[in-house]
Amino acid sequence: MDEVFKALADPSRRALLDSLDERTGQTLTELCSGLAMARQSVSKHLAVLEAANLISTRRQGREKLHYVNAEPINAIADRWIRRYDRARVQALADLKTALEGETMTQTTDFVYTTYIRTTPERLWQALTDPVFSQRYLGHALVTEKWDVGSTYAWCDGQLDIRNPEQVVLDYQPYTRLSVTFHTFVPEIATAKGIDAGVVEQAATEPRSTVTFELVHVEDQVKLTVVHAGFPPGSVVRPLISGGWPWKLSNLKSGLEAAGVAA
Repeated sequence: MDEVFKALADPSRRALLDSLDERTGQTLTELCSGLAMARQSVSKHLAVLEAANLISTRRQGREKLHYVNAEPINAIADRWIRRYDRARVQALADLKTALEGETMTQTTDFVYTTYIRTTPERLWQALTDPVFSQRYLGHALVTEKWDVGSTYAWCDGQLDIRNPEQVVLDYQPYTRLSVTFHTFVPEIATAKGIDAGVVEQAATEPRSTVTFELVHVEDQVKLTVVHAGFPPGSVVRPLISGGWPWKLSNLKSGLEAAGVAA
């Protein structure tokens, strides 16, 4: 947490985060063009932000894309805001957004990175074994066989969502798992308390994809979740941007607690 506060203390680094918050997935050149900073200075500030896990990076061809990573900020909120009325804080934030006329119109990928003190094997089990997935993530991907092209069911409480287009795109044990996202069936509205009109609109969007990338780093595993494929004005994008941080926070705390108990 010291690294996070140190990184946020510099106004130039906050300006970089603001720029990425407005349009995530920018290259170094794009970031430099929008800020009055030398390229070398921007590179140094980005290195500090990445070391504090406040940004995630991904290679796309020859380019390196930068994304805001909300995980450290969520950790700070969990440490202090939890003792107050979190629901009230969220309600006030929602009211501010509505009054200012802001809309969630991101058309770029959702990228979230967290470090979990566990092993790649245990984390992989939590992602692919239905019993452990339900325990740590609150949902499970159920398939007869983990093969590329295999279909899966998304099981979440009373929901058992099946569709031929729910398929495994990539399966590399302990390293990478990629699937098409679940179908937006009408039952989601009641089960998750989402407006039926929003669910109906979400069902008309092109199917997005979810990718889990695992990298073993000493006694931890760096987990990056990339949810991609959103059209302009997507209603799914704001839904998942609130859901994944909550699920991944539970995954991290659950696996680390299990490791201590073991």
